[in-house]
Amino acid sequence: MYSFIVNPHSRSGRGQKIWNKLELLIKQRGIEYNVYFTEKSNHANEIVARIISDGKEHTFIVLGGDGTIDEVLNGILDFTKIKLGYIPTGSSNDFARSLGIPTDPILALNNILSATSTTLLDMGILAYANQTRRFMVSAGIGFDAAVCHQAAVSKWKTFMNHIKMGKLTYVGIALSKILFSKPSQMTLTMDDKAPLHFDRTYFVAFMNHPFEGGGFKFCPSAKYDDGLLDIIVAHDISKLRILTILPLAFSGKHINKKGIEIYTCKSASVESAVSLPVHTDGEPIYTGHGISARLDKVQVELLK
Repeated sequence: MYSFIVNPHSRSGRGQKIWNKLELLIKQRGIEYNVYFTEKSNHANEIVARIISDGKEHTFIVLGGDGTIDEVLNGILDFTKIKLGYIPTGSSNDFARSLGIPTDPILALNNILSATSTTLLDMGILAYANQTRRFMVSAGIGFDAAVCHQAAVSKWKTFMNHIKMGKLTYVGIALSKILFSKPSQMTLTMDDKAPLHFDRTYFVAFMNHPFEGGGFKFCPSAKYDDGLLDIIVAHDISKLRILTILPLAFSGKHINKKGIEIYTCKSASVESAVSLPVHTDGEPIYTGHGISARLDKVQVELLK
């Protein structure tokens, strides 16, 4: 039995249309399934928590964006009884990009239904303000989170999704945020080593996958199953220079540029001199001075 968690509002409403087409195929094949539609922010979290309360094994197939995956992860307590499948219908689809999951919904569904094995994926855990939240793709504080916060309420994102160019939303917002953002002093501590201090820091991101923000390859060497977090720090760069470096991030050619630092570790924390926005998997969750991240001890089984 498959439980489909569908975000009908993903890609500005196309999620519902995509599901309608897939459901016809599922019924034609005589596959047993239940479907649950999200209606509000964090609704997927509530739906999944209710389903797994029976203590049985479940296979969830998520139709939505990176944010929907994030919500599902945060509704699960025991991952030893869960298998996950994903049909990407979001604006950025960085999770699918990293794993090579087809953006064609029918191909993605066929891969899931014909899968004979699973891929184990690391999960991150972000701690902030006495709370924790899981993330699959990335989490960050500063500029990248500010872009996510703005994209969540952007009418431009809706328009770009309608013309099938949703990922360019993040590029446009990123350019505007660069012009108006103010860099902050930040301190990064990794694996209990000596703290690293950075002046005029634009952002720090914890990456479990190479991509975020619709294809920015911030940490090209990040691997979803190596037990490590990759971290990018952007600091002490003029705004004009950032405008020249940012396009290079789509191909990962930014990593050797002055002011771009890349690290790997098992756990890390960052403190900012000023309060800044924070995101997990592109979803705005918090505005504050500090966060810390580590990997969960349990991995996710992905049908792919």
